[in-house]
Amino acid sequence: MIHTLPHRIKLACLPTPIHNLSRLSRYLGGPAIYIKRDDQTGLAFGGNKARKLEFLIADAEDRGADTIITGGAVQSNHCRQTAAAAASRGLHCIVVLGGSPPTDSTGNYFLDALLGAEIVWSSSGRKGESLDDIGRECVVEGKKPYIVPYGGSNAIGACGYVFAMKELGMQSRDLDLYFDYIVFASSSGGTQAGMTVGAHLFGVQCDIVGIDVDKRTGDILQYSARLAELSNSTAQLLKMDTTFEAKEFTVRSEYSGKGYAVLGEREKEAIHLLARSEGILLDPVYTGKAMGGLIDLIRNRSFGTNEKILFWHTGGAPALFAYSHDLS
Repeated sequence: MIHTLPHRIKLACLPTPIHNLSRLSRYLGGPAIYIKRDDQTGLAFGGNKARKLEFLIADAEDRGADTIITGGAVQSNHCRQTAAAAASRGLHCIVVLGGSPPTDSTGNYFLDALLGAEIVWSSSGRKGESLDDIGRECVVEGKKPYIVPYGGSNAIGACGYVFAMKELGMQSRDLDLYFDYIVFASSSGGTQAGMTVGAHLFGVQCDIVGIDVDKRTGDILQYSARLAELSNSTAQLLKMDTTFEAKEFTVRSEYSGKGYAVLGEREKEAIHLLARSEGILLDPVYTGKAMGGLIDLIRNRSFGTNEKILFWHTGGAPALFAYSHDLS
């Protein structure tokens, strides 16, 4: 039982629909594949971060913040949606992007500026390494900053996917459609941790499989430990009497390719295949890599032909324009 419910504001268009990818399923000759369209959450081209930001921006407003600070890579979907959320609530937004300004203003980077975000460049850092320093500078300037962590992945942000699992459970009952697996892109951890806590809380029975999109310097077990830590802090926030262990998390690390945001042949095939078979767009950084992993797992007979798989589309289509040359 939840004894405390974090404050939440409405930013996303929910519930997001579930579609049957019948043409893709036939092409692969494997299990039935469905897709949950969190690319249609509606906040500045949609994406999974809208769910997290409903809780994070509510917490910022409760604390009297007037400035939202977050960080990510140049083509960060999280930064784009955070900038949109801040604009919709009349808050100033600072996004700290890794690297240096690109030659072309395109994709999410273009949208960050269009949405009014102040852009700061952090050289080699792309995971918000300098957010605390910028927050202290804001305080000196008389601002009231609120730091949204990389990917929105803390206990508050993870609540977005706790309650996404409640949404999925209701849709499954309405459609009489139950899934054996959920497959999705896993990176900063908030989505996978939230799904895991939500599945336990709302009785959603399925295997949750994260496709790691970030070639990590440490062992993948360190990431599983991070997922357990984040899941436990989320459960504590919700006053749940539940403990999660690293061994409970399934993360497929073999599909990270040459690293984060590096487009390989597997991702290219997945993006083209879903576009041409179902008219659905994936992105090069997250969902293209996750779908590429799913396709390979199906080809390797990792799933039974009578099983049902839900691919959870976490958004990111604006980044396609930054990779148009590589995809042509």
